[in-house]
Amino acid sequence: MAEKRWLTEDKLALILGLFLFILGMFNFAGTDVLGWAVATKVWTSAGSIFAPVSEKYAGLPGIASLLLTFVFITAFLSLGLKYLSTDVPRFIKSFAIVFFISMLCWAAGHYATIAATPNQLEKFHLTWAMGLTGEAGFIVALLAGIFIGNFMPGLAEEMKEALRPELYIKIAIVILGAELGVKAVDALGLASSVIFRGLCAIVEAYLIYWALVYYVARKYFKFSREWSAPLASGISICGVSAAIATGGAIRSRPIVPIMVSSLVVVFTCIEMLILPFGAQWGLWKEPMVAGAWMGLAVKSDGGAIASGAITDALIRAKTVAETGIQYQSGWITMAATTIKIFIDVFIGIWAFVLAAVWCTFIDSKPGQRMRMGEILDRFPRFVLGYVLTFIIMLIVCALHPDLVKVGKAAISGTGIFRGIFFVLTFFTIGVIANFKKLWAEGIGKLAAVYIVCLFGFIIWIGLFISWLFFHGVTPPVA
Repeated sequence: MAEKRWLTEDKLALILGLFLFILGMFNFAGTDVLGWAVATKVWTSAGSIFAPVSEKYAGLPGIASLLLTFVFITAFLSLGLKYLSTDVPRFIKSFAIVFFISMLCWAAGHYATIAATPNQLEKFHLTWAMGLTGEAGFIVALLAGIFIGNFMPGLAEEMKEALRPELYIKIAIVILGAELGVKAVDALGLASSVIFRGLCAIVEAYLIYWALVYYVARKYFKFSREWSAPLASGISICGVSAAIATGGAIRSRPIVPIMVSSLVVVFTCIEMLILPFGAQWGLWKEPMVAGAWMGLAVKSDGGAIASGAITDALIRAKTVAETGIQYQSGWITMAATTIKIFIDVFIGIWAFVLAAVWCTFIDSKPGQRMRMGEILDRFPRFVLGYVLTFIIMLIVCALHPDLVKVGKAAISGTGIFRGIFFVLTFFTIGVIANFKKLWAEGIGKLAAVYIVCLFGFIIWIGLFISWLFFHGVTPPVA
């Protein structure tokens, strides 16, 4: 019983995330333990949707890979949840429904007409596509979950035991740290101006954007601190990951970061549909400004990088058509990616800062002094995993550049599970999203804050600072 009292969902997410990370690290010993996991491809033919993530398992049929992934994740979660006094048989039945509906949504989001970016049109024999990348699957999952939760209560009840969005997202964030560690090593070799720009992005996102969003939410929309802090993190830093970490640091109710996360996904897709084309129209003569702008303005990792890739393709095509100059591909995307990485790696530090502020000024009683123990108790345990996996991969790959390729193979396996846990998160968020309750909680006002802040100043400050640092800088000519 003592063990069960000690173990919380937060700590369980840390343990499970680190377990997946350790399995991925076997790549450094020459063994691809996770290469059989199912990867979802952009597709036009249903037979090509699923395939193992590693070429070493190329002979494994996609459906077999999907089933193996289901069995592994189910066993993996069931073993952990057993120690949280969960009804494991009921969880398995519920999770089977959640998993396969989520994967269908993920697959639907990868349909080429929805997901293919401009540089992929020829590959899929298309003349037009929405260009949302496979991350459109998050939106499909969220909408499917909302439909089931609000119009199919019987099915929603069947899934009740597996509706654990916070657990899924926390496991995903632990894994995310390893991915960013490897990507940050690549950033170490970039031009000094790009790295400096990334460092400035930290100041913008954490000290300017965050403070302004928090002020607007409190002053003009009358939100409580519990709502304003996760909302500020979600809008100004890194969407889902930052909102969840902030919610844990200030001990908000679980519904708060979950609602913010759902808004982030919706607005990310809106930005992906608008900003790259705006950059092509107004910034094609300033390509690196456009890339940096994507990294600052789009509030999810995949969304920002995908927006950078779309912008890369659109601006290079426009430049060739207008001037005949052909830039090397990837540099605009690199600017967006680098800036997003620099912003992301400080999420753990920001969670600690907020935990300290809330202990010292917000939740302390008169005359009470701040205790480090209480700050550490508030600090979300899963963020420790995020920081730990980041540091390990950064040190290993930075000290041994020849291992970067192996590191990328390791994170490709864990990255598949991060994507799956993200889609599970958004589907289950949708299922538990009762619109009557959400409206009563103020989701309409949350969206209003998001619109006012994003289109009122975040996009424009980001554009100005991007122009300030990258004006006149162009990619190498091919």
